[in-house]
Amino acid sequence: MQVERLYRLEENNLKANLAEAELFTMAKIESVILDWGGVLIEDPAAGRMRYCAEALGVSEKDLAGAQGKFLADFQKGLISEEVFWERVCGELKVPEPAGRSLWTDGFRAVYMPRRDMFSITERLQQAGLGTAILSNTEAPTVRYFHQLHYSMFDVLVFSCAEGMKKPDRKIYELTLEKLGSEPAQSVFIDDDPEYISGAKDAGLNTILFESVEQVKNELARLGVKID
Repeated sequence: MQVERLYRLEENNLKANLAEAELFTMAKIESVILDWGGVLIEDPAAGRMRYCAEALGVSEKDLAGAQGKFLADFQKGLISEEVFWERVCGELKVPEPAGRSLWTDGFRAVYMPRRDMFSITERLQQAGLGTAILSNTEAPTVRYFHQLHYSMFDVLVFSCAEGMKKPDRKIYELTLEKLGSEPAQSVFIDDDPEYISGAKDAGLNTILFESVEQVKNELARLGVKID
């Protein structure tokens, strides 16, 4: 029994030493890249869908089906909101929305920031790390973002401004270029496994968002402590 206990003790010590060695040899993290919807804020997709479906007088299911045909082009900035609704409403055979931006109105109605995540980002920036948003989002939503006057981001990369979207490898590389960071020196945080996979393929450290506390723990594991 004593031999077995000694063996387990040695095994635990070996694991601890390996973990310490891994941390020691890991590249120092210099920048953190965050998704917007789903990480910094509650995912607005479902709530915005409900809002827009009600405004158009259609079911959420029907709107989702029609919207899905054109959303990628909208998010890449290849079509305007006007053209997006023209095509969506053509599919649904309903009148196009009149007046202000329905997309922005729907987004604003459900916008719920995770204040702790914004606070973490601000503290990371104050500690000298580069901070960036990397988001698949649309031009009217970006205009709303700028109205909020957030100051804790050094770099903003929005798919509609770049003509490409996650998980395209090039958009991760563009974000790193703007930050002046190497992949191994950066952490990407997102709530979508597909986008996390894309970031891993580009060589970044990644955190699949589950909770604010989990993000803090994962950052600490990578050598980034939040004071």
